[in-house]
Amino acid sequence: MTEVAALPLVARRRALTRALRRNPLLLSGALIAFLLVVVAVFAPLIAPHPADAGTATNPIESLLPPSWHHLFGTDAVGRDLLSRVVFGARISLRIAGLVLASSILIGVPLGLAAGYFGGWIDSVIMRVTDVFLAFPALLLSLALAAVLTPSVGNATIAIAVTWWPWYARLARGQAASVAGRPFIEGARALGVPPVRTLLRHVLPNSITPVIVQASLDVGGIILTAAALSFLGLGAQDPTPEWGLMVSQGQSYFTTQWWLVTFPGAAILVAALAFNLLGDGLREVLDPRRIERR
Repeated sequence: MTEVAALPLVARRRALTRALRRNPLLLSGALIAFLLVVVAVFAPLIAPHPADAGTATNPIESLLPPSWHHLFGTDAVGRDLLSRVVFGARISLRIAGLVLASSILIGVPLGLAAGYFGGWIDSVIMRVTDVFLAFPALLLSLALAAVLTPSVGNATIAIAVTWWPWYARLARGQAASVAGRPFIEGARALGVPPVRTLLRHVLPNSITPVIVQASLDVGGIILTAAALSFLGLGAQDPTPEWGLMVSQGQSYFTTQWWLVTFPGAAILVAALAFNLLGDGLREVLDPRRIERR
């Protein structure tokens, strides 16, 4: 029996309840993150103007300040800013989801194999990982995005290429720690196939830090995607991406403050919410803390 399975489900529920009571920031982060997901999923219903209102120009209503008709005002070509911010949530969370999915699917299996088997497999995988980790993630993403055609899809690829090594190293450390425990040695002595051991025993005992890291990385990925779009290497007009909106409004900041303020605030709120959620999950999902309770 794995250690994760040995932890009663009731204990985890009690730990979650206590963590929510003791840590209001966790509850706040979870609620804001949930609201962001709801906004992204139901953007066509929440946005005050149709989807094409976020891309179609209307010079007559350009640079209007916030009002009851346009709560966030309009941009330089008359597009409703609130509608663009709402649809921007869908784009930012989609980028974060795709980057995390690809990073976990690539990095975690490689890290588990390196930590469990060791030897030359560990050396090869970790040396390749070290090559990617030798460069700052943002700098490498910028270099890759500059080579590719600027678009949301290529920005997602550029970020994912630089993100998976972190999960490989994290999973490798967890797998190496689990591989030396008695129940793994017992599985080997009984002749359990390595793939089954990895899936049934090593992976469940290594996945908790990956979940926590993924929740923390959502904000970082959103910031990185916004940085690429801000520099013209990510989303292109008329795509309603938050970083691109900040870039387009920076020249109007001293006179039309809303063009930068609202999309910038959306980036800040999203990053803060998922960081609070990740910190809370680290406390809730730590088996040692659950056992002490």
